[in-house]
Amino acid sequence: MPDDEQQTAPKGMIKKFLALPADSVGKTFVVAVAVCLVASMVVSAAAVALRPAQAVNALKDKQINILQVAGIYDPSIDVLEAFEAFEPHVLDLETGEFTDAFDPATFDDRAAADDPATSEALEEDPAGIGRQSDYVTVYLLRDDAGAIDKVILPIHGYGLWSTLYGFIALEENGNDVFGLQFYDHAETPGLGAEVDNPRWRALWSGARLRDDNGDLQITVAKTAPAAGDEYHIDALAGATLTSVGVDNLIKFWMGESGYAPFLENLKAGGV
Repeated sequence: MPDDEQQTAPKGMIKKFLALPADSVGKTFVVAVAVCLVASMVVSAAAVALRPAQAVNALKDKQINILQVAGIYDPSIDVLEAFEAFEPHVLDLETGEFTDAFDPATFDDRAAADDPATSEALEEDPAGIGRQSDYVTVYLLRDDAGAIDKVILPIHGYGLWSTLYGFIALEENGNDVFGLQFYDHAETPGLGAEVDNPRWRALWSGARLRDDNGDLQITVAKTAPAAGDEYHIDALAGATLTSVGVDNLIKFWMGESGYAPFLENLKAGGV
């Protein structure tokens, strides 16, 4: 084919396409595909551009929740400034001791739980988490004299529809609960999502984990355990499975598979 014919062929195809009726199948299909491609490129570009800002906002929200569960959140104070009051440490769950193997400022608990090199698949999994990280980031809050005032521990477990991620704040003795708060879940609004209700969260303040014999007694249920009311958190009305999930995850994380070795070290003054 002569060069001039090769150059005019595409132009002829474009003219032929533009000359098609607006409601023709071919023209409708091509325009739809073109619009989809452009839209997907715009959405992808926006997602990439916004990813750093989303990461910053997610970290800020997590820090706010830690401040709130520790009872020191003040909206008038910059979050980063207020968060400097905490002392983060990466904890080895098996030994109950802090490790220097990771930088607590950058350690990602969730990523560690998904990594076979830093986590274990659970055979007994009452919390429904599948894998458990060998390491977690915990936060110490000290008083003006430098003594531990509160310990903030991350917790998570499956409810009815989702995995609930949150924090439990314990007093310096590692047994009295100061507060509990979830920051990420997808439970049913008005039912399981009542874990966010301040009135229900307030029930945790003053509860105890273990009795004088060291047995784990804390229970989320409709009725109090035989150990007494101080170990009881009333279940959420109309959200039985979410309540059972919270009960399971609390017992798992406060038990031997979770923070028990660390809490023993704390009680013994080894922290």
